[in-house]
Amino acid sequence: MRRALLIAAFAALSLPAQAFAHATLERTSPSFEQRLSNSPRTVTLRFDQYIERLPYAIQLYSTHGELRVPRIRAQGRDLIASVPKLRRGAYTIRWHALSGDGHVVSGVFTFGVRAKAPAPTEAFGASGPTRTENVVRWLYFLSLALVVGGLGFRLLVARRRLPDRFFALTGIGVFATLNVGIAAFVLRAEDALQLPFGRLLYGDLSPIAHTRFGAAFTAMTLGFAAVGALVFLAWLTDRDVFLGPAFLIALGFVSGLSLSGHSAADAGASWKSELADWAHLSAACLWIGGLVQLVVVVWPLLPELRRPAMLAFSRLATVCVGVLLLAGVYLAILRLPQVSDLWTTGYGRILLVKVGLVALAFAWGGVHKLRAVPVVARDGTVRRLRASLAGESMVGMIVLLVAAFLVNAKPPT
Repeated sequence: MRRALLIAAFAALSLPAQAFAHATLERTSPSFEQRLSNSPRTVTLRFDQYIERLPYAIQLYSTHGELRVPRIRAQGRDLIASVPKLRRGAYTIRWHALSGDGHVVSGVFTFGVRAKAPAPTEAFGASGPTRTENVVRWLYFLSLALVVGGLGFRLLVARRRLPDRFFALTGIGVFATLNVGIAAFVLRAEDALQLPFGRLLYGDLSPIAHTRFGAAFTAMTLGFAAVGALVFLAWLTDRDVFLGPAFLIALGFVSGLSLSGHSAADAGASWKSELADWAHLSAACLWIGGLVQLVVVVWPLLPELRRPAMLAFSRLATVCVGVLLLAGVYLAILRLPQVSDLWTTGYGRILLVKVGLVALAFAWGGVHKLRAVPVVARDGTVRRLRASLAGESMVGMIVLLVAAFLVNAKPPT
């Protein structure tokens, strides 16, 4: 069975990908996010094939709204628009063109006149993170916890071969990480381009791919694809030697979120804030993902492993809690320089909710540490311990939900 799956995987990789024939944007003038010293006379888009002009083919926006474009013409592979004299500020171009295969291709890019251009994800009309994106980010955090926490539990806590349920949970985490990451990228691109999903299929996403968010998405997708391959090989060959590299790669590529979020882009960001953010997220993933493995794999399937796993996980969880506290306090001070920001800003209020839930989770874990662990260490049993561990993991998942809202919120300036 496993040999057949390996052959099928290689066959799928060998199949050629279908080529798309629609027009592709090669370059623009002004270029993506270019800062100009003077107002341009025209905006030019060069495609790789002949295109036809559509009504409102090029739309120009300042930070105050749409500006009139006097003339737009298609000239071979070029789409050219005359623009009025522009004042100092940031500008957004939204464009549409009909390619030779009959599909309408669309895109967005920004530039600045004597000012910094915003990222395409912050172009005029983009609403920023939505509730759907918050939920998707939460699912992404849960997926990362299943992967990083699962592999960490196997290597740092169990230190022995685990049943196939371990591979099932970790595989679900990898699959969800890849697909939820794609969903997050598509949602952010849909917001930036201001297009319905059907039109988004023929949208030019290259400007978004070049942002911090896009670069992190690309790197994390490739990284976790490698993690998935290593986990699959470990299951297929019954060789856990592949799990060590998979864990290190997963732990390393979690940093993509830290290198593209508030800790990297906001005022006061530095390598210290990026490192603290990475440590904060990694510790949360190890703690919550390890709890899931303890509750779903060890407790029902491996009674003989309950005692050593509980004791080893207790030590790992203590380290994770310490890292969470130190990194969390540092990031909170960095992003909220005034104590009053906690209750006067939206970011601060979300942080207060997160702190309350984290305190509950820490207290729950503390009860396990002080009461359950000594009993288990004496080779005893604790009634309803599995249910209590499951409750702690659920609180941790709710913490990740609040963290998803917090990540998409804007800290005070």
